[in-house]
Amino acid sequence: MDSSSYCKDEEFYKENLLLAMGYDVAAKKRKKDLLNNSTKIPYFHKDKWIYVHKASTKERHGYSTLGEAFNRLDFSSAIMDSRRFNYVVRLLELIAKSQLPSLSGVAQKNYMNILEKVVQKVLEIQQNVRPIKELLQTLYVSLCSLVQDMGKSVLVGNINIWVYRMESILQWQQQLDTIQINRPTTKGMTLTDLPVCLQMNIMQRLTDGRDLVSLGQVCPELNDLTEDRLVWKKLCQYHFTERQIRKRLIMTDKGHLEWKKMYFKLCRCYPRKEQYSDTLQFCTHCHILFWKDTNHPCTANNAESCCIPVSPQGFINLFRF
Repeated sequence: MDSSSYCKDEEFYKENLLLAMGYDVAAKKRKKDLLNNSTKIPYFHKDKWIYVHKASTKERHGYSTLGEAFNRLDFSSAIMDSRRFNYVVRLLELIAKSQLPSLSGVAQKNYMNILEKVVQKVLEIQQNVRPIKELLQTLYVSLCSLVQDMGKSVLVGNINIWVYRMESILQWQQQLDTIQINRPTTKGMTLTDLPVCLQMNIMQRLTDGRDLVSLGQVCPELNDLTEDRLVWKKLCQYHFTERQIRKRLIMTDKGHLEWKKMYFKLCRCYPRKEQYSDTLQFCTHCHILFWKDTNHPCTANNAESCCIPVSPQGFINLFRF
C-alpha cells in the first residue's frame, strides 16, 4: 500500500470517528434535555397570593412579573376545582397567544405541567373537549412561530425541549380526537321528554352559540327548537351591546333580522362576554392578587369592599409595564 492511499484511509477513519462522536454527544444531550423537561416537581409557595408592584420602593425591590404570579397562585390546584376550570383555561389560552416569551423558564415548565393536568382531567371526565382542543391548537401555532426565532432568545430553554413539548401537544390532540362519549345506559328522562317551554328555557341559558348548534344536531326536534329566532336574539343581547348589534344587522328577504347569522358575525368582530363561577381577586388597598377562598394580609378595615374580581385579560394587563 502506498503512502498516499494510507493517508486517505486514515483521514477517512478520523472523519467517521468525529462524526460518530458528534452524533453520540448530540444523542446524549437530547436525552438529557428530555430528562430535564420530564421532571414535573411542582414549585410550591407557602403564600398563595402575590403582591403586585410595578416599580421599586424602599420596602420592595424590583417588580412583579407574570411568570412569578403564575408560579405563586397555585393554578395546578385551581384546575381541579370545577368553579375555576374555565377561568384557568381561558388564562392559559391568553398566555399561549402572546405571553409565552414573558414567562421565566420555571414558569414555562409549570405552564406545560398544568396544561397536561388539564388534558388528563378532560380525558377522564370527557367534558370541555372543544375548548381544550382549541387551546392546544392555539398553543401549537404560537410555538411553531416562536421556535423559528429561538436564536433571538424568544423562548427560554433548549430547542430540543420545545420540540419535545410540541410533540406532546400533538399527542394530546390525538388523544382528545379519540374520545367517544357513550350514551347513558339508564333509560331515564331525557331533554326531549320535557315540555317544549322547559326545553326552550334551558336553551336560552346556554352562552355559546356553538353549543346550540351541537344540540340541534342531536335530533330533528331539537334542531327545530335551536333555530328559534328568540333564542339567538337573547344570545346576541347577552354578549353584545345594542350599538354593536346595530352595526352588524343582517336582514332576510322578508325584512326579519337573521339573529343566528348576526351572532356569529358579531363573534368575529367583538369579544364575547365572559362569566366565571370563581375568579382571582385583587385588593385595591394592599395591591395583592389572590384566590377568593385564601387569606391575604389585608390591613383595611373592610377588606371585602376593597376586593374586585379580575378577568383573565385583566390578570394579563396587571403585568404589562
